[in-house]
Parts: sequence; structure tokens; C-alpha cells
Amino acid sequence: MNNEKHGTIIKVSGHMVVAKDMQDSKMYDMVEVGNLRLLGEIIRLDKDKAYIQVYDDTTGLSSGELVYPTFNPLIVELGPGLLGNIFDGVQRPLEKIELMSKNFISRGIKMNALSREKKWYFIPNVISGDMVEPGDVLGEIKEKKNIIHKVLVPVDTYGKVAKAEEGEYTLEEEVVFLEDGTKIKMYQKWPVKIPRRVKEKLGFGRPFVTGQRVFDCLFPVAEGGSASIPGGFGTGKTVTEQTLAKYSEADIIVYIGCGERGNEITDVLHEFPELSDPKGEGILMDRTILIVNTSNMPVAAREASIYTGVTIAEYYRDMGYKVALMADSISRWAEALREISSRLEEMPGEEGYPTYLSTRLSNFFERSGRVSCLGSKERIGSLTIVGAVSPPGGDFSEPVTQSAMRVSGAFWALDSSLASRRHFPAINWHRSYTLYFPLLRDWLNSRINPDWEKNREKVVMILQKEAQLQEVVQLVGPDNLQDEERLVLEISKMVRDDFLAQNAMDSIDATTSLEKQFAMLDNLLFFYEECKKVIQEGVSIQEILDLPLREDLSRQKSIPEEEFVEKTHFLKKEIIDKLDKIQKYSKVTI
Repeated sequence: MNNEKHGTIIKVSGHMVVAKDMQDSKMYDMVEVGNLRLLGEIIRLDKDKAYIQVYDDTTGLSSGELVYPTFNPLIVELGPGLLGNIFDGVQRPLEKIELMSKNFISRGIKMNALSREKKWYFIPNVISGDMVEPGDVLGEIKEKKNIIHKVLVPVDTYGKVAKAEEGEYTLEEEVVFLEDGTKIKMYQKWPVKIPRRVKEKLGFGRPFVTGQRVFDCLFPVAEGGSASIPGGFGTGKTVTEQTLAKYSEADIIVYIGCGERGNEITDVLHEFPELSDPKGEGILMDRTILIVNTSNMPVAAREASIYTGVTIAEYYRDMGYKVALMADSISRWAEALREISSRLEEMPGEEGYPTYLSTRLSNFFERSGRVSCLGSKERIGSLTIVGAVSPPGGDFSEPVTQSAMRVSGAFWALDSSLASRRHFPAINWHRSYTLYFPLLRDWLNSRINPDWEKNREKVVMILQKEAQLQEVVQLVGPDNLQDEERLVLEISKMVRDDFLAQNAMDSIDATTSLEKQFAMLDNLLFFYEECKKVIQEGVSIQEILDLPLREDLSRQKSIPEEEFVEKTHFLKKEIIDKLDKIQKYSKVTI
């Protein structure tokens, strides 16, 4: 740090500080503010004046105190030790701070994000004489039981390896030496507001499997895609994101608690370390990174937390992993932008949000993607972004929801009426949509079942027909409908209650494979088609409803995966036998 040059505070307004004599500073440079050396970022320059957003409480700051430039933007440390860790919005390790500060974050505290004392066992992938380029894997470290950390050649580094030896090293020790004198450590640094470089962005070829039937079947998101989950208070945004973090097929989870209530983040901190990893041995926290910036923490750090999280996620994507980023919530981030914008006295847009809200949101969501990673050897990685949105009063017409809808590929709309009926995930199947299904159709039809698309279209048609019939039911009642129309209502209810709803507390029902999802839905639709046939032959709907078949179908969700294939064949045979029996009985009676 250059301590010879400094500015002087001339104004303090909330988390906004104005300093003069800052001629050599640049936009987004980090500075240290006041006697406590509070961390801040320059967000506006006007001649020699710098407008600084401070990431700590500014209480006690006064005019005349000094501001010390660092001449660097906000940079995060990327290396072994990230997994299983908990950071604040500017990547300060909260567990270490807790030990030092006894449950409180002291103002101005500074600490390396990654431990400089811990030793990691490095196994090189290169030998003397090998040529390396940016993105090449130099070696591997067993970061967690099931996760191999790959040490990558930094960007703009080329050369021939002179030495690379296996052994235990701290992060500050060099592990690879190039012939031109370049020394490479096991960690690197990266500015958070600049997307990490890739060789090429690839198309969407396969789905991001969540284990949630309403998403995977009706509104799938592609691997490397993006989705937004808007919903009012109590509709289950946080629980949905936590469920996705637990059961999605991602190798690495980055969970950002941006401006959320402290008790919700506490639940995550207590629950994740105790959860067994559904993907294998160990605990879920072993492949999770938490970025925590609760509602009572400095508002300026909310904006940084989103960028910090996505940069860490890109780093693991560059190793070739499937990474999922859960941002909870985008609305709190937008509120931070609004507060900072008002301090800058910028022209407000709709509802006071800055006019560049959509641009910032699109820049964030565009950092998702399935990519060919840098390096001489082919390596594919992906980053899928799921952002929760908290519209005030559940109003989806407000600016943040509308902006998120425009820039995300899947829109999963939560519904307060479904949540009040305890239907979870409370996804409104009439308001939600996905742009990814046409891109995933071939993969689902070829890898899972040729009838996947056809069954999806059938169930969408049934749900739409039910919505139309509900208007008639309001007028004449269900008993006055024709039997085929009553059948639609009954099947739609079974689809809603027995297929789309899932119990996150049930170890079997909490997550479902694509194969089981198809079989469950196929059985429901098979029942529907067979019932239509016997109704056309004169069997009444009431005779069908009196059969125990509906209970058998509702219990599908409780059948373990390994037993499901055998039992589903038996279920179809039972449907045919019992419907055939009541059809014959009906003809004899006539």
C-alpha cells in the first residue's frame, strides 16, 4: 500500500463518505477510511473528489480524517480453504473473526480470507520441461474428502516448467517455478467485478437437475443457465433455495445470504454442517461456501457480496466443476443499490431504484454459463445461478422482479395461496415459465424416455383445462359437470398433490431422480387415459373414485428409488385389472 498519498474526508452521509485530494484514484478502487482504516470503495469521481461507499459502520467518522488509497479494486483470494468456509460480503472469514472478536465484527478489522498457516499437500501434474499456458492444471490438492482442488496457471502466465515438486506447502510458498523466473503459488487473486476469462461459452445441452419435480418436469433450467424465484413473504423462497443447494446435482454450492434475516442465515449455519452429503460421503458443508451479509450488517457490503460470491463460483467452474450459486435475495441487493444511488444524488428511476438496475442485474446473471475452460486440455465447467426475489407485497410488477424476469431463462413464481395451503414448493404453474425446454427436449427424450416431452405437454394441458373448468364449477358446482370433465378435475388434483408437491422433511420425497419423475407422471397419465376409456364405455366417475387406485398412486412418492421400477409395473397392471373389472360389472348391471 502507498501510504505517502492520502485524501481528506469532507463529508459523511450514512455509509457514503466524500474525500478530497484523490486525484490519482480510479473508479472502484478500494480505500481505507479514517483513523480506524474502514474498508471502502470509490463509486464516483468528480475532479479531485472521491465518493466512497464504506463497508463498515461510519459512526464516529468526522471531517478532516484521512483516506488512504490502495490503488486496487476489491479483490478476492482464490485457493484451497474456500470450501466449508463462511465469509462476509468482502470475504472476511467470519469464523476467525468470531474467535477474535467474540461474536461481533470489530470495525476496520482486516484478515486474510485464506489461512497462511495451514499446509496443503500438493501433487504436481507437470514436470520439468512442460509448456504451460493460462488455465492449465499445475497440480492437485485434496481440499475436502470428495473435492479435488486444481491449482491453475494464472491468467497472462506462459512458460516452460523448471521445477514442480510434490509436498506440503503453505499458501505463501511457491510450488511451481518457470524457466523465466516466474514463481506460482497455490492461490491467486481476482477483482470481483471482472468476469473470469474462459476459452468459449458453450450452448445449453443438458438440464440442471434439481430433484424437485415441479422444476425438472415443468420448468427445467439448463446446466449453466439462470433462474429467478420471486415470491412474497412466507412463500418459501429461502427454503426452496436451501433445498436446491442440498439436492441439486451441482458439485459445488455457493450460497449468498444477501440482506436476509439473521435467523434464516443461522438456520443455514446450523443445518448445513450437520447434513450428510446426498452426493456421497461427508457433510454438505464440505462442498459449500457461504457468503453472509445479513440485514443488520452494513448495507454497502450487500452489493459486494453478490460479486464476491459469483467470482468464487467462477473459480471452481474453471476447474471443470458444475457450480450452483444461490443468491438470497436479489431484492436486498437492489435495495442497497437504491440507497447508495440516493446518497450519490443520482436521478432515480422507477420506485427510486437507479436507472442502471437492469444493467447491473443482467451483468450478474450473464456470468452464468456452460464454458470451455482456459487451458491446453479440454475441460468443461458450468455455473448455474438461481436468484430469489422478494417483491413487496408479492407484487410481481415491481422493477426488480420485472428486470429479473427479462434477464433470467427460467421464472419460478411462488404463490402465497399455495403456501397457505401447505403446498410446497409453492410454484404457480400458470405464472411460471422456462425458455430452456426447447433446448433440453432432445436430451430428455433420448436420455430419460422418448415420451418425456409428450407427457409434459399432457400434464400442462390437464392443468390448463382444470383452470378453465374451475370457472364453470364456481357457477354450477362440480356435480353438474360431465363425467369426463370431473375426471379432469380429479386427475389435476392428483397431479398437484401427488406429483408437484414435495415434502422436504421426508427423506424419500425430498428429492426425486429424473427416471422416477417420469415413471410417477407416466403412471398418473396412464390412469387418466384408462379412466377416459371406461367412462366412454359407460362407467360412471363415481365408480372410479370409489376404487383404492388413487391412494396407490398417491403413495408413489414414498416408494424408494431402488424399489420403484418393480412396483410401477405392478401398479399399471393393477390399474388395468380393476378398471376392467368395474367395466364388466357395469355392463352386467345394465
